[in-house]
Amino acid sequence: MNTEIQSLGKASIPSPLAEKYKNSSEAFVSDSDRIVYESNLKTIIEKKDCSEIISFEKAGPRKEIYFDPSKVKAAIVTCGGICPGLNDVIRSIVMESFYGYGIKNIFGIQYGYVGLLPSKGYELIQLHPKMVDTIHTSGGTILGSSRGGTDDMDAIVDSLERLNINILYTIGGDGTLRASQKIADIATKRNLKIAVIGIPKTIDNDINFVSKTFGFETAFSEASRILTLAHIESKGAPNGIGLVKVMGRHSGYIAANAALATNVVNFVLIPEVPFDLDGKNGFLHHLEQRILKSAHAVICVAEGAGQEFVANESVERDASGNLKLADIGVLLRDRINDHFQSRGIEANTKYIDPSYIVRSIPANPNDSLYCAQLGQYAVHAAMAGKTNMLVGSWRYDYTHLPTSLATEKRKQVDSNSRYWYSVLQATGQPPVMKN
Repeated sequence: MNTEIQSLGKASIPSPLAEKYKNSSEAFVSDSDRIVYESNLKTIIEKKDCSEIISFEKAGPRKEIYFDPSKVKAAIVTCGGICPGLNDVIRSIVMESFYGYGIKNIFGIQYGYVGLLPSKGYELIQLHPKMVDTIHTSGGTILGSSRGGTDDMDAIVDSLERLNINILYTIGGDGTLRASQKIADIATKRNLKIAVIGIPKTIDNDINFVSKTFGFETAFSEASRILTLAHIESKGAPNGIGLVKVMGRHSGYIAANAALATNVVNFVLIPEVPFDLDGKNGFLHHLEQRILKSAHAVICVAEGAGQEFVANESVERDASGNLKLADIGVLLRDRINDHFQSRGIEANTKYIDPSYIVRSIPANPNDSLYCAQLGQYAVHAAMAGKTNMLVGSWRYDYTHLPTSLATEKRKQVDSNSRYWYSVLQATGQPPVMKN
């Protein structure tokens, strides 16, 4: 696993932070500072030599930087669906750039990568501390966001070159980061000195080798609140069933974390754990047993779960290239109602789909803190001349991660992990619902 970080060249300019932190020996880090991947001491000891130990470059300010701050022109782009914390990250990048490094030319790109296409006619937005001072109190992104715009990557790099952009911060999920990698690769081939730094954003928490993506904690916290309300609804009617669909195309972390946080959920259905609907060990049978025993139930289903049950002959994709999912929530609602009607059992199903509400709210305090630090570390990496990488966290440390490694595959819930066993214990659902 190659964790080496690409660099634009030798960093030889004294950092303007040096004077501010001259009395602190811990303020700066070097490229030799590493964060170990393994958490199990036994696994580390068993390695034959140190070269076999996987580690990540530690994030943080360097004593010497690559770019002259007085000549830097930086740009920020937010892509994909909106997410709690986007404005927090934008604010942090602007504040650290302006006050930390003295960079005055900071710009926002409107509506994702399409904002770099001349044919769209979008102007850059100049960003400064006064403008971004309070944006973190609002959800969404002041720059706007969109999917796609990446059909012609050379045109995007042409725009960056024409605009004399030295640093590009790309804030987004898997698709955004893949495009970020292509931008960096094209810039390298053209010998353009452009630092391309990603900040991983997705409420699905599915970025590889990143412990937590920003917005995830806020998202599952809001989902938890909605699940608690669904529980109240389920207990307010005879044989009440609260069915809540949350986001999670390929990874069920929102559903799983929300269930653990509330302890009111009886079934968690996620893409990583297959299940049957019918049969003696199918989901509907176990739901019926739960209703007959307790007279109410709460179900949390991730949007990507059970897609094999949904009649969807379309192969339509969105602008990011993601296959458009059919609505598993509606299918479950109808199948639940049909099942209980056929059994002659009264049931009152309340279906709740809060997806866009969950991702539109402002970040909670813990996510805001995380976003602020991600933004700061992104600026430190860019000024040091790092490129084709993203700033992430591994357990409790901030790291530099090659973009190629982060996009190699999606992080998913391990159904054999202690984490998933905790979900099973919290819900009481069977470990397997397959015939």
